[in-house]
Amino acid sequence: MPTVPVLGSTVHYRESGDPDGLPFVFLHGNPTSSHLWRDVLPGVAAPGRRLLAPDLIGMGGSGKPPLAYSFEDHARHLDAWFDALGLGAAVLIGHDWGGALAFDRAARLPGTVRGLAFTETIVKPLYGDEFPPAGRELFTLLRTPGVGERMVLEQNAFIEGLPATLATPLDPADLDAYRRPFPTPESRRPVLAWTRMMPLDGEPADVVARIERYDAWLAASPDVPKLLAAFEPGPGAMTDAATVAWCEANIAGLEVFRGGLAGHHTPEDRPQELASAISAWAARHGLGT
Repeated sequence: MPTVPVLGSTVHYRESGDPDGLPFVFLHGNPTSSHLWRDVLPGVAAPGRRLLAPDLIGMGGSGKPPLAYSFEDHARHLDAWFDALGLGAAVLIGHDWGGALAFDRAARLPGTVRGLAFTETIVKPLYGDEFPPAGRELFTLLRTPGVGERMVLEQNAFIEGLPATLATPLDPADLDAYRRPFPTPESRRPVLAWTRMMPLDGEPADVVARIERYDAWLAASPDVPKLLAAFEPGPGAMTDAATVAWCEANIAGLEVFRGGLAGHHTPEDRPQELASAISAWAARHGLGT
């Protein structure tokens, strides 16, 4: 799989499909990599579609430069990767923080986005009881100095806990693929940084501001087709009925696909179902066909 120089470091990515086709860019979240999309990409492939899935900076096979790994750092490196490959307008597909990065890029550079598909991502800032009590307790601990470092850097809890966020068993070889980029406490700092960006009760303010900005764009862009892939909520799932209803009321040009039982990592639990939904939605809108 190829790697390109980006801002003094490197970004590793998967590529398949029609090299002259419309780019479909698949963005993973925390703590995964482009490996998340391995069983989705074949089901989206079609003439006229160029499929790409980068590893975010500090994750997967990409470089780990000395950064804070802020949202801004990730967005800047993602933009530079698009530029390095000379990608023009693209269809963006995002999971978890990859969805947030897709929304953010669309809001900042609207002319570069032909369509948006998303699943289990951060669609809005969360306040009060909008976040389940167990999740609030976890992310409060992760933000606590010393505690978050012990959980993520020393115990590698976000990687070792991946199977518990799935409705189906994770093959040990796939868990090893997710472990491999994070062999040491220092290498896990990007994972910890992401955990501390969850937009709870107005904090962190810079991330909340970005989400509010992309929410305004999502509400005012009916010309850009959008797809929410929602599944019956399984372990760790974020997208409940209230979230789907909020998206239907606040995101213009939205279609909702409803699938079977899945945990938070829907591309692991329901790859073929997710791929079919994305492919059919793209075809309906003439994206890459």
